[in-house]
Amino acid sequence: MEFDDPATMRRTCAERLGEKAGRQYAAMARRGFRLAPPTDDAKATGRCRLGGPALLEPGAPWPEVDGFPLSLHAVLDTEALAPWLGDELPTRPGLLNFFYLDLDVPYEERPDLAMSRPEVCRVIPADPARAVETAAPEPARSFPATPVHAAGVTMLPDCWDVDDDDVEFDKDELWGATLLLLTEMGDLDGNTAGGHRAFGWPDTSYASRVTDRDAGGPAIHLLQLAEDVELGWGWGDAGTIYFTIPAKAFAAGDFSMATAAIHSC
Repeated sequence: MEFDDPATMRRTCAERLGEKAGRQYAAMARRGFRLAPPTDDAKATGRCRLGGPALLEPGAPWPEVDGFPLSLHAVLDTEALAPWLGDELPTRPGLLNFFYLDLDVPYEERPDLAMSRPEVCRVIPADPARAVETAAPEPARSFPATPVHAAGVTMLPDCWDVDDDDVEFDKDELWGATLLLLTEMGDLDGNTAGGHRAFGWPDTSYASRVTDRDAGGPAIHLLQLAEDVELGWGWGDAGTIYFTIPAKAFAAGDFSMATAAIHSC
């Protein structure tokens, strides 16, 4: 659920949920971005793009799992995103390269790898001043380099990413905070699961949680990539891939802890 104006978001939460629950829910808001093709009025944001070669530091090895190279899906230029993210970006990782296992080989020749293994995805930072374009080795797939404009928005968590302790509700009438949000906020859900998003909160629309929790709190959402016919990628039936990272690892700038999950109909 996303808003162009934070004040409108806070007012809407109070009107729909009541003063206390609305304030609690609004406090969970995070800053994020819609990723869309550039226009004359909305230029490409820094070096942010989908597909294309990776932007890695010289000598950095291409990520692989069991000898099979991963495929580069996106690059985020956090220097260009930092002014909107502010304190929600605790470190300055520079460029973030997002990889996932997607091989350009016939299905019957693909390795028998469990796609739930954390090694099938990787998020690799690079110093913008040192990064060089690095082509994918075969048989990793390569996708067309597509610059994107990152439009800053304020995002609220999907109802499936909210716990009962996060928002006050009447336990005699409702079985959980999820139902409260489904009932009172559901018509505002723009269903962005079909689009590309960065940071903020993910939108699953598949009745499942993306931001797992640990002692550090909800995981940080890094990137949401939807099926894209023009780029030539997809994950199952209307599938979307979500890259997240534990909050403590994000605060420390340890992107080796990032994971990816695919949700589809």
